[in-house]
Amino acid sequence: MASLTDLVNLNLSDCTDKIIAEYIWIGGSGIDLRSKARTVKGPITSASQLPKWNYDGSSTGQAPGEDSEVILYPQAIFKDPFRRGDNILVMCDCYTPQGEPIPTNKRYNAAKIFSHPDVAAEVPWYGIEQEYTLLQKDVNWPIGWPVGGYPGPQGPYYCAAGADKAFGRDVVDAHYKACIYAGINISGINGEVMPGQWEFQVGPSVGISAGDEIWVARYILERITEMAGVVLSLDPKPIQVQKKKEGARQGFNCFGS
Repeated sequence: MASLTDLVNLNLSDCTDKIIAEYIWIGGSGIDLRSKARTVKGPITSASQLPKWNYDGSSTGQAPGEDSEVILYPQAIFKDPFRRGDNILVMCDCYTPQGEPIPTNKRYNAAKIFSHPDVAAEVPWYGIEQEYTLLQKDVNWPIGWPVGGYPGPQGPYYCAAGADKAFGRDVVDAHYKACIYAGINISGINGEVMPGQWEFQVGPSVGISAGDEIWVARYILERITEMAGVVLSLDPKPIQVQKKKEGARQGFNCFGS
């Protein structure tokens, strides 16, 4: 009898040319990521082979309820490290049914700039650092911290090893390998100054691809933390520190580097 794991890991290429394309887009806050999947005929080698799609923008803060349709335009594809095989992740941007970019679509203008012949001739390289913190799910408190309390001062945790200094390495390494599998040019990882805080770097990437790669890397990290049962925060100061009382122990410098 097949188990749930067996079914999740089914290799579709054994029996069909159909693949699953996970369409990803940025939500109304400008930082949240949304996605939904559809079946297409594979293999897919370019985003231009994929159909446009739509979603309810009133549920993502991107359209009014009386005119809620938003159209997804596929822009970049990556191998799917979760479904694997020929399945893909698809980075999209968002438009009205009339073809106008919606206000939260910042990629549209960026793509115009990067596609200008003078800019393209420069071959602009970018490297992006992404710091993040892993939080305990039920209390939204960083992993490695005593619940309701604070860790010791910064110093031992940066680029550290050890059960009392490095927390969440399994999530970090899973994300690292998943990004490489997906085709993202992730160039490294390291532990940061605060327990439960890590960083990854994407690049060098050329032009608009830098933005596509960092957003898909964030999406993959959201999915992995979902699987691990921890909460991802991209906030540089996820914990608001109360004003220090006289004589209180020195803590972290703004809880970040």
